[in-house]
Amino acid sequence: MNSDADRRLIDHLLHLLDVEEIDVDLYRGRNESGRPGRIFGGQVAAQSLVAASRTVRDERRAHSLHGYFLRAGDPTVPVIYTVTRLRDGRSFSTRHVTALQRGKAIFDASISFQIDERGYEHQMAMPDAPDPESLPTREELVERYADAIPEADRHWVSQKRAVDTRHVDLPTYFGGGARHGINLVWFRIPCRIGEDPSQHLQLLTYMSDMTLLDNVVLPHGRRGALGPLMVASIDHALWFHRPVRVDEWLLYVQDSPAASGARGFARGSIFARDGRLVASVAQEGLVRPVHRSEDRSE
Repeated sequence: MNSDADRRLIDHLLHLLDVEEIDVDLYRGRNESGRPGRIFGGQVAAQSLVAASRTVRDERRAHSLHGYFLRAGDPTVPVIYTVTRLRDGRSFSTRHVTALQRGKAIFDASISFQIDERGYEHQMAMPDAPDPESLPTREELVERYADAIPEADRHWVSQKRAVDTRHVDLPTYFGGGARHGINLVWFRIPCRIGEDPSQHLQLLTYMSDMTLLDNVVLPHGRRGALGPLMVASIDHALWFHRPVRVDEWLLYVQDSPAASGARGFARGSIFARDGRLVASVAQEGLVRPVHRSEDRSE
């Protein structure tokens, strides 16, 4: 990557996440084009973080985001973000953000910010993984496995993306089979994007929703014993542990500990290439077996 075309994709993504202030604590967001049927959840979560950050003093950085996806977002309608200032203490600020379309909430989040402080440190170890440069690009996977990509996924899987992703194992939406265990994905923004740490956190929020729910499908395969699946995010939680640069390689270590009741739980740990654990992610998704004629969303 890193061509002029890639630079334009990245600039477009940065522009997309930069919400417009339309009144005090009220913002409007643009939507990605080309998404099939609904807005990408990572976009709404990241724009919510951007909106909340606009109401917090510069020295405070987001350290956690907890959000619920309430309705499928319509990509043809702008999203309005309302921010409620719940608390500004000595060390922490808390914001509540609601994303609205046509007067109805599609996403609801609590986001907490903290000043830089010093304390005890420890972390889990990063697992071994092949170097990202040794793995095929998304474009190479699309070319190599074009005939194996499920028809329902072909449109969005084949689209060019601003995020460079490298899979250690073939995901189910490229035709990969069922398996158990952890899932390893390298990802990054492939061009330098500047020094603003808040922008890196906002982009990481967007990126954290990529590939995660596939871990719920992974033990069963894209077409398991119960047939085709309708998959949608229910909630998303993200904790920022350390400063991060998203324009350098990050290893997303993922798994799915449990699924039941047509819901699946997935979690992830995001490591910098030098082994520092920079963020943790948890998500529950609706994973409902359906017939094609009965597809519906919540």
